[in-house]
Amino acid sequence: MTELTTDRLLLRQWRDSDRDPFAALNEDPAVMEHFPALQTREQSDGLIDRNRAAIDERGWGLWALEVRATGEFIGFTGLSVPSFDAHFQPAVEIGWRLAKGAWGNGYASEAARAALEVGFGPAGLDEIVSFTTTTNLPSQRVMQRIGMVHDEAGDFDHPRIADGHRLQRHVLYRIDRAQWESTR
Repeated sequence: MTELTTDRLLLRQWRDSDRDPFAALNEDPAVMEHFPALQTREQSDGLIDRNRAAIDERGWGLWALEVRATGEFIGFTGLSVPSFDAHFQPAVEIGWRLAKGAWGNGYASEAARAALEVGFGPAGLDEIVSFTTTTNLPSQRVMQRIGMVHDEAGDFDHPRIADGHRLQRHVLYRIDRAQWESTR
């Protein structure tokens, strides 16, 4: 289960060759607009290492994302366990981060659907959540396209973002097994 394919994409384990393009993606102000800061090379490499370990341990995680036709690395998509306390925990989150050049092609939605298949299939999850800043409308549209529903009562202030910061408030989206099955 460590690799998934869609019509156009490969969701796979991380490679050392992903380090440079992933670091560039994490240093791009457009890509990181809805995050509190750009990532250093050390932070970017650490995220790769944690993702590798999670995939090795569980068989699923935040997979490296590659365009099958070209072999180009374009970011990540997949499932993770949030590492902060929140009212909706315990939970598994679906997320994505793509290079700006990959935006607008439907890749995030296509890859996220494959990740949901794993979550509700082999991983045996009953619910998957996703969250982002209130200003990140493109990610919210992806959430809606893959069948997730905004849980307005669940919106929250992210505990790792400083009080009053423009990105502190987050929206919470959810999808359960029955909702997912109805969208297939």
